Amino acid sequence: MALVIRAILLLPFSSSFGGSKQQNDIVLIRNRSLSLNDNTGVRNDKFLEVPQIVWGLNNQKIAFARSCLTARMLNRTLLIPSLSASLFYKEVNLLKPISFDKVFQFERFNSHCRGFVQLGKYSDLSNRTGVFELQKGSGRRWTMERDLEQLKESMENPIDEYEVIRIVGKNPFLWHDHWPVKDYAKVFECLVLVDEIMAEADKVVSKIREIGIQEQRVRSNDPANDVTNSMLFPYVAVHMRIEKDWMIHCKNRERKMNITQICSSKEEIMERVSNIFGLKIPTVVYLAVADELLEGSSILFGWRENLLPFEKKKLGVDGIYKKYPYLIQSAIDYEVCLRADVFVGNSFSTFSGLIVLERTQKMLRSGFEGSCEGERDLRWPSYAYNLEGDAKGPRRWMTNMSDSSLRAISYGSKDVSC
Repeated sequence: MALVIRAILLLPFSSSFGGSKQQNDIVLIRNRSLSLNDNTGVRNDKFLEVPQIVWGLNNQKIAFARSCLTARMLNRTLLIPSLSASLFYKEVNLLKPISFDKVFQFERFNSHCRGFVQLGKYSDLSNRTGVFELQKGSGRRWTMERDLEQLKESMENPIDEYEVIRIVGKNPFLWHDHWPVKDYAKVFECLVLVDEIMAEADKVVSKIREIGIQEQRVRSNDPANDVTNSMLFPYVAVHMRIEKDWMIHCKNRERKMNITQICSSKEEIMERVSNIFGLKIPTVVYLAVADELLEGSSILFGWRENLLPFEKKKLGVDGIYKKYPYLIQSAIDYEVCLRADVFVGNSFSTFSGLIVLERTQKMLRSGFEGSCEGERDLRWPSYAYNLEGDAKGPRRWMTNMSDSSLRAISYGSKDVSC
């Protein structure tokens, strides 16, 4: 009956303006919203609200990007979301919400992403048409097709009439993925850490490079030798995933996926890093690791002579990290790894995956157009230590920017495009 009534109501409109053309226009609008290839802008009088974003820093960044792209598909401004300062994602009372603009620059995000996605504040609401609560499905029965159909329905009246569509559901990170890597990359490029966090990352990077200079002077037996500008002295960053929570997770994943390329022991990581072709030695190796989840301090022992391992305590920067909650600590480490001359991570780690994505973007912006095969002196090289590459070293790693979804990064993969 509803369909019949709707058809009758639309008949005069269709007759006056050409029913088939109107239908084609609707299809074009939908396709345009899904492809996200235009820059026509985003409505600032209609909004999307999402639940508090949870889990680790990079899972939160992916959830945030999905929220932005969902808002763009619905042609709405995303209300500034709440992130989670802590890693405790199961105990709701321990989530410790933190506002987006305490971690990332709000105005700079909107400036960088203008015309693509947009963030708004709750003070922007007029509260004239109320809120429509959109229940996001979960579980195996909630398929990608059903999720996409729900979003399409939300683009039309009567749902679209509401000033605010409020997403109701568990963990936006679990939402289905409908967007290509390049669209996620565009959102990530707009995320700039606040000045305070960037300044802390500067201190850590400076300390790493200074240690390298000191070591070079000692080995040259000339304390006054100005080897090079300390701010340019190279270092290697290793996202060393051997914490107890990770080892439990990766072993479960290996059993479920029936593969043996997720977990890596300390010894395997050290061996593969030492076999990276063309690695300048001696070199400082910064070990990015979650200290509170690490069992023992043996990660500093067993490295080859010319590889000088440092973590936060040995580097003398643990005081910087202790001032902040887990989310900010992770953001500092992310920036330190991103700036490294060589980065080595685990291909099943979201943290590592997003760093490689950004480093791949840097390479592309610098004019690089080739593949990772045979490129030995490439800037910003990245490697996956859980996968064996040439000469028993780690496998070269670049993000496939033409992928149709972010699934490989979101859920981990051994596909490193190299």
